[in-house]
Amino acid sequence: MRLLVCSDVHANATALEAALQACAGLWERAVCLGDVVGYGPDPNEVVERIRSLVSAIVRGNHDKAVSGISDLEDFNPVARAAVEWTRSQLFPENLRYLQSLPRGPVDIDGFAFVHGAVEDEDEYIFAADQALPGLLESRRPVTFFGHTHIQGGFSYDGARVERVELSLMPGASFAAVNVEPKKRYLLNPGSVGQPRDSDPRAAFAIADIEKRRVEFWRVPYDIAAVQDRMEQAGAPEALVLRLAFGR
Repeated sequence: MRLLVCSDVHANATALEAALQACAGLWERAVCLGDVVGYGPDPNEVVERIRSLVSAIVRGNHDKAVSGISDLEDFNPVARAAVEWTRSQLFPENLRYLQSLPRGPVDIDGFAFVHGAVEDEDEYIFAADQALPGLLESRRPVTFFGHTHIQGGFSYDGARVERVELSLMPGASFAAVNVEPKKRYLLNPGSVGQPRDSDPRAAFAIADIEKRRVEFWRVPYDIAAVQDRMEQAGAPEALVLRLAFGR
């Protein structure tokens, strides 16, 4: 079984389609770690594509905010403007879909999936000390998380937490990480629609259960076309510009 794991699409239909085309035929089931909407110009298109694509999904903080499950108290002015615009654009059935999304973590095929941290779906995990509680508390030895928009993650051997280092060879589409039986992992597939690790290409992962290997993919897409649609929608300039820098 090969699982496509995507996260943080953020209403970027162009990036999502580029990612799916790049890995067509290479996976059997798809899982989404939330933040289907927010920031990007294509909320209805992306919600409908995700609905038809995934066999499991957890909600993200933008999904909750757009659908009215949570308030905008923790959102900065730029993110708040994106949420309010998205809410005004969504078709009723797509809004209801976002309202129905479950909180993580959920277990699928021996893995756990959550948007943020295992113990708090809205918490960010950037550093080893933030990762340790989830590494210890997760029901599964391998947990996939999103939220940070940074591809990679952390491993724990019972003594110390180490960052999972990714080495993408020139010309390769992905970097592979072998999952060692005696370690526990928190792995982030990165963001499809708004990467923040200085690489603007769409990011996702494919987990090969039998081979105990996770492939961390990067795929280029037409960023300028997305920026044009964002400008036409009146998106804040900061959101438009950041796509080209991956920050």
